[in-house]
Amino acid sequence: MIPWQLKEAVQTVRTLPERWAHRRRLAAIRRSDEKKPIISFGGVLDQKWIHGGAVKLLSLRDGFRQDETNCNVLYLVSSALPDFAESWVHRCRARGIRFVWNQNGVAYPGWAGAESERYNAPMRRLRALADHLVYQSEFCRLSAEKFLGPTDRPHTVLFNPVNLDQFHPAPELPASPVRLLAAGTHGYRERVTSVLDALEALLNRGVVATLTVAGKMEWPHANAEIAEWIDAHNLPVQILPSFSQEEAVRLFQTHHVLIHPKYLDPCPTIVVEALACGLPVVGSASGGLPEMVAAGSGRLIELPLDWKRLHTPTGEQLADEVMAVLPRLPRARWLARQHALKTFDRQSWIDAHRGIFSQVLNG
Repeated sequence: MIPWQLKEAVQTVRTLPERWAHRRRLAAIRRSDEKKPIISFGGVLDQKWIHGGAVKLLSLRDGFRQDETNCNVLYLVSSALPDFAESWVHRCRARGIRFVWNQNGVAYPGWAGAESERYNAPMRRLRALADHLVYQSEFCRLSAEKFLGPTDRPHTVLFNPVNLDQFHPAPELPASPVRLLAAGTHGYRERVTSVLDALEALLNRGVVATLTVAGKMEWPHANAEIAEWIDAHNLPVQILPSFSQEEAVRLFQTHHVLIHPKYLDPCPTIVVEALACGLPVVGSASGGLPEMVAAGSGRLIELPLDWKRLHTPTGEQLADEVMAVLPRLPRARWLARQHALKTFDRQSWIDAHRGIFSQVLNG
């Protein structure tokens, strides 16, 4: 038994009480006789805090009736799975409930190493059971084809949506100094240190700037390491470990540029929200970003496609692109908002799902 399979076996034993409770919950599931879509999210929205890949489900909940017990469509997101997801799917399929699978990114050796298959194997099994696949970007589709294998399932590519009424630009540009933002879940060190290096490079070039790093840093001893880095370099940086959707709007509206150096990011919602708020994006031309950041609404740094190693732009590269954006910031801000209006509108995303649900229910 290889290490990741051993971990799964141990976890199965540890969660036996939860599994018994889960079986009782599944026993209550029935297929609705309604003609219109009645959606189950596998209990994902029962959590107190909705974040990450689950946020988009709030839009579906607003657009369709939700019932976890009496439904006709099960909708799961690969990056926000409920506990015991496969049992949800098998129970629903046994009851004639249709299954729509929203595929985000996959695991690959560059970030998951030898445990890539631990993440990919459940996604592969679930994707194979779906009546329809929703890919969050064309990059998501291509990477799934590479690491999960080919499939003949019907599919649609839909970028993550944003509420354009909630996420909108402030009436005026924020006042000086230049306020940089790095936000989201920071899964590896270089995603933060490259932005700190960029800030230092800009200060050395005479740009008066500050930086906010918002969101959880997930590598070991991250907070202490970054605090020490900031002190050692005497950088004007604010750290916000977490933030709500309401706080996110304020963050975007009070900053000038989002720096998003993450490598091979499949479809980052933080970029969608930033563009909706008129925030130009400087980042890595990898993953889904080239599809998401239109000409004039940001600057992306070309990097090689490498599944075995993470490539992060250097601080100097990021600083160069920030410098290129600053002289035309009002225009870039307007273009970012216009692109979001055309590309990421939540109502259009809901309407596209209405067509998908009609197809799987009546096909």
